[in-house]
Amino acid sequence: MVKRCFFILLILILPVSGIFSYKLLYAEQFYKLYHSHYIQYPEDSAENIYYLETALKRPFVNPLNALAVIKDEGEWERYRLLFRMHVNLKLIEQYRLLAVKYDKFDAYFYNYPWKQENLKSLQMAEQYYKDALYYWDRVIEQVDLLEENKYIYIEGLEYWEDELFRIKNGKLDYDEFINDDLKRLFEVRTAFEAMNPESY
Repeated sequence: MVKRCFFILLILILPVSGIFSYKLLYAEQFYKLYHSHYIQYPEDSAENIYYLETALKRPFVNPLNALAVIKDEGEWERYRLLFRMHVNLKLIEQYRLLAVKYDKFDAYFYNYPWKQENLKSLQMAEQYYKDALYYWDRVIEQVDLLEENKYIYIEGLEYWEDELFRIKNGKLDYDEFINDDLKRLFEVRTAFEAMNPESY
């Protein structure tokens, strides 16, 4: 009876143990944990930011296990630069999504009772927009480095190449987008700061 109970207990505990787990070591493994939701909550963005920032800090897998077929050293160099550029772009998207959750697009007169809360919210949004600008600078660095080996084509990375093409042509310019967001945010903040009991 005791042996049977021990055996049943062992069967119940075994799947919960770490036997089936594996360690995340490489950039591509963390990148694969990045995901999108139909409705994106701030904690979803924070989770994605963690995965993407960790991916930028981790080493790459062996070229045999890369996200595309790598044939030589030139392709390997281009792959790593495109990967970093793409991950930085995803970080910009996530920080902008996070900023939008705290941003106020208009300062309505009836929001005066919550003036301080709205100003704190705008301050958080401003910080997230500035964080996104930091990653845009990293993207531009990668784009400049990619210019050195621009005649290398890697099959399977067409989406990343499209992002690069749009950045070079100015069609994808997060610097412009984020600065427009910040300009609007400053206008809304000024309107909130001008509110007083008489305007309510």
